[in-house]
Amino acid sequence: MTSKAEETLSYEQARDELIEVVRRLEAGGTSLEDSLALWERGEELAKVCRRWLEGARARLDAALAEDEADGGEAGGTE
Repeated sequence: MTSKAEETLSYEQARDELIEVVRRLEAGGTSLEDSLALWERGEELAKVCRRWLEGARARLDAALAEDEADGGEAGGTE
């Protein structure tokens, strides 16, 4: 489950925070506990990004399907 705050994150906000989490993990120097917390936060942020991208894909697919349906009708009337 995601918190209310994560549900309100834009794609760009979640992506930017995820980039920062990855940067901190790659830099090292954090305790195991902090690294695990960062990893968990990164997983949550990745889910937020994935939901945004899946929603965008669904909108694109719907728009393409609508265009194909309109194109098929227009092609028959010309």
